[in-house]
Amino acid sequence: MSKKEIVNRADVYLLVSSFYDKIKKDEIIGHFFLNAIPESEWNNHLEHLTDFWETNLFFVRKFKGNPIQKHRNVDANSNFKISQEHFGRWLQLWFTTIDELFIGEKAYQAKERARNIASMLFFKIYENKPKNIG
Repeated sequence: MSKKEIVNRADVYLLVSSFYDKIKKDEIIGHFFLNAIPESEWNNHLEHLTDFWETNLFFVRKFKGNPIQKHRNVDANSNFKISQEHFGRWLQLWFTTIDELFIGEKAYQAKERARNIASMLFFKIYENKPKNIG
């Protein structure tokens, strides 16, 4: 498959779905996602995250939700085990997926926005951890 620019929702969906195919199989972070998202909800989750990334890359107003609270809930339900290492792995898989499929300015923006989002979510999760953890 030749690499192309990210130009529309179909491209964003390809990125998101390919990324989560990797996530589901990943030994380091896959369990967080598999435990948080029932199998029957994966299609909805992929559409929701496609909305999120389409909003972030093309500034269309499709995404509705509270990613900070969702991630705090996943951390709490995982006994507050999410660490900086896990966000690093998430970024590594995201960057690898982008590099396998896409080139260009939107691909670069997807990496930069993911880096910023990962940092922000990590700090928001960390500040919510019980004081005796992490």
